[in-house]
Amino acid sequence: MALGRHIDVDKLMGECKDHRAYKHSHEEVDMVDIPYASRYDHKQEVPRYRMPQDGVGADVVYQILHDELMLDGNPNMNLASFVHTWVPPQCEKLMMENLNKNLVDQDEYPAAQDIHDRCISMISHLWHSPAGSSIGTATTGSSEAIMLGGLALKRKWQERMKKAGKDIHNPGPNIVMGAEAQVALEKFARYFEVEGRLVPVTKESNYVMDPKEAIKCVDENTIGIFVILGSTYTGVFENVQEMSDLLDEYEKKTGVSIPIHVDGASGGFVAPFAYPDYVWDFKIPRVHSINASGHKYGLSTVGVGWIIWRTPDHLPKDLIFELHYLGETDYSFNLNFSRPAHPILSQMFNFLNLGFEGYRRVNHNDLAKARILSRALEGSGYFTILSNVHIPKAVGERGNWGDGDAEYYMEGLPVVSFRFTDEFRKQNPNLQQSWTQSQLRNYGWIVPNYPLPPACEDVEILRVVIRESFSGDLLRKLVEDILATTESLLKDQGPSYQMSHGAGKPKSKAKHSELDKKAIAGNHNSNANVC
Repeated sequence: MALGRHIDVDKLMGECKDHRAYKHSHEEVDMVDIPYASRYDHKQEVPRYRMPQDGVGADVVYQILHDELMLDGNPNMNLASFVHTWVPPQCEKLMMENLNKNLVDQDEYPAAQDIHDRCISMISHLWHSPAGSSIGTATTGSSEAIMLGGLALKRKWQERMKKAGKDIHNPGPNIVMGAEAQVALEKFARYFEVEGRLVPVTKESNYVMDPKEAIKCVDENTIGIFVILGSTYTGVFENVQEMSDLLDEYEKKTGVSIPIHVDGASGGFVAPFAYPDYVWDFKIPRVHSINASGHKYGLSTVGVGWIIWRTPDHLPKDLIFELHYLGETDYSFNLNFSRPAHPILSQMFNFLNLGFEGYRRVNHNDLAKARILSRALEGSGYFTILSNVHIPKAVGERGNWGDGDAEYYMEGLPVVSFRFTDEFRKQNPNLQQSWTQSQLRNYGWIVPNYPLPPACEDVEILRVVIRESFSGDLLRKLVEDILATTESLLKDQGPSYQMSHGAGKPKSKAKHSELDKKAIAGNHNSNANVC
């Protein structure tokens, strides 16, 4: 640990080399050795932090970067990420053939633009938009889509306030969201000068926003409510319908109409297929816009998200730019101008290749594995499960739980959140749950351990995201490795020195950094405040 903190490794390695230039010059310590150097006719090493004076052969560059990237983890074993990591080889071939196309050049690549527009149409139908009235665009991911959705809400609020002759600056706009919101939602508030009002989450609210608490945070300056279809902590869906019903009552009392934007980053491509009777989308009139990430449960490669507005009237005109080129007029309403076409082609490939039934099979398979993992961990006696997709609903007319269909269970993403049981923690007070995360890395697994949002931040959870490429064999191995890790910790076979260093010291109660609170409170009006 001391070496890592106090010794410059690049300089140390340079001084260990034979040539005297390395021993006395600070300019030559950043050289990269070439893998399999004797196979290439290249006499010089390549600098790490500055551009080489002369170019390096393509074979050499490929070998350098190829070997360096081997230090990355295995994407299929990264169970922290919602991002899809596999597409069929035919899809890869299609993307490679179109790797050099820029979607913004609509005149040059009209076929790619047409495929984009057809994706918008398919997603609009999937989310039950009013027939023929929706409008939308591809984005780089769900984060850009959130920015666009929030900006539209802010602009429409400004229009309403100006029309009513009211001040749009003091106290200024606010937006309401659950404290479990992913960082992109808070980024919108900070970047675009909107007060973010965070609704605390509790065990009683299933660790997501409670609509009854959220309604207490709204006023005439609320531009909208972000309702999250799938918490990044537990995968649980927030209740869009209940939120809408409470806003209906609020409007009757005050005359103030507050819209909903649904953050369907992951859930937008889960709910339609796994829970067809669950009402959350444009079937609810108060839902003005929805975003989703194509590269999550949309099953495309990384680099594409989507936002759909209920009608063109919900997209303010000042967010639309006219593009004039060769006598043609096109339109753009996104934050990033140029964007590659190939992720959109990946999305269309999956839409056509899988169809509705294919997406349904994938989602049901993911959720079935999440239920098995939940039951296995719970059955071990070591862990309590905080996610809910394994919990059956009350038996009703719909049939037998033995059928195993996802709609017989609580709605949520294929996510398993778990922690040590209270009894386990009581019996092993010095065993830190975070050691499990570190030890699992020895097996190649990336399973994050982190605190829940404010008001629940004393609770730490481990979380596993199930994706299409996660096979039954991997599931069995994961359970085996989690249990082996836990039992090795119990037998004092671990943790490693780095993990045990400081064990027994009282843990800091500051689970969330104070930096943002101090800096933002003094300089901005866009900080997130607990309602």
